[in-house]
Amino acid sequence: MVDFTVAIPTYNGEHRLPEVLEQLRSQIISAPLSWEVLVINNNSQDGTAEVVKAFQANFPCPLRYYLETRQGAGFARKRAIEEAGSALVGFLDDDNLPDLNWVESAYQFAQQYPKAGAIASRIQGEFEVEPAAELKPILPFLAITERGTKPLQYNSSKRVFPPSAGLVVRRSVWLSHVPSHTILGGRANGNMLTGEDTEVLAHIARSGWEIWYNPAMVVKHKIPAWRLERDYLIPFFRGIGLSRCVTRMSGIKPWQRSVMLLAYLMNDLRKIIEHWLKYHHQFKTNLVAACQMELFMSSLWSPFYLWKMGYFNQSK
Repeated sequence: MVDFTVAIPTYNGEHRLPEVLEQLRSQIISAPLSWEVLVINNNSQDGTAEVVKAFQANFPCPLRYYLETRQGAGFARKRAIEEAGSALVGFLDDDNLPDLNWVESAYQFAQQYPKAGAIASRIQGEFEVEPAAELKPILPFLAITERGTKPLQYNSSKRVFPPSAGLVVRRSVWLSHVPSHTILGGRANGNMLTGEDTEVLAHIARSGWEIWYNPAMVVKHKIPAWRLERDYLIPFFRGIGLSRCVTRMSGIKPWQRSVMLLAYLMNDLRKIIEHWLKYHHQFKTNLVAACQMELFMSSLWSPFYLWKMGYFNQSK
C-alpha cells in the first residue's frame, strides 16, 4: 500500500502527457509520503505507451501503465480505482498541470477532513487564446473551478458538483457507494455525451459522504483555442444536456424519481420558452445564448434520448 495515487486517464495524449508527467516528477514532498502514478491509456492510437515508458526510466515514484480498451473516461477512471494501491486516488486529465505541491496538499487535506469522500481542486484556465468577455458565463462548464481562497463544502441538495479534473476520492467510498455498472461512460467515438463524473459524485453525496473544495490544490487546465469556437461548444453543450436525466436522478431516491422527472421536464420547457422569447433573434450572433438554448433543449430531450439509445439497459 502507498499513501496516495495519481491517476491520469488519457486518449491520444502523447503530446499533452509529457508536460503533466514533468509537473508530477517535480512535485515537492516535504512530509513522509509514499505515492504512485498510474497512466490509464484509454485505447489511444498514438505513441502514449512509448511516452510513459520513457518516463518510467527516471521517475521519483512508481509510474505504472495500463491499457483500458473500453472507450470513455468513465471506464478509465474505474480502471484506475481498481488498480490503485492507495486509499486516496487523485485524478488528473492529460491537459491538467498540477502545482508542485498538489500531491501533498491533497493528501494533507484528506487527513484533516476524514468525512470528505471527494475533494475538488481549484482549477484555473490556461487559455491558448484569451476568451472573449462575453463567453464568461459558460467558462465554468470547461472544468474551471474558482470558488475562492478558503475550503468549502459542496451543498449536495443544490445538485452542483465539481468536475473530475483534479478530483481526489477515497477509494473505499467509491467501491462501496458507486455502482459497478453506471449508465454514463464518457465521450467516445465522436459522441459528446458526458456527465460520468457527476454521476459518480451524485452517488457519493447520496451516501452521506461530504464533497469539499480545497483551494490549496491548484491545477492549471490548458484550453486550446478551438474549444472556444462554435463548432466545438454547441455539440459540447448538447452532450451535457443529453446526460442530465442520469446526473439529475442519480442522487434522488427511487420513489421520488417519477415526480422529479416531471418537475425537471416542466422546468426545462419553461426555460426554453423564456430563453427563446428573449434571444430568438440572436442565436446566430450570440454564442452564449446559443449554447444555453442547446443545453436547455437537450436537457428536455435527455430521458427520451437515453431510453431510445439503450443507455438504461447498458452495463458499464
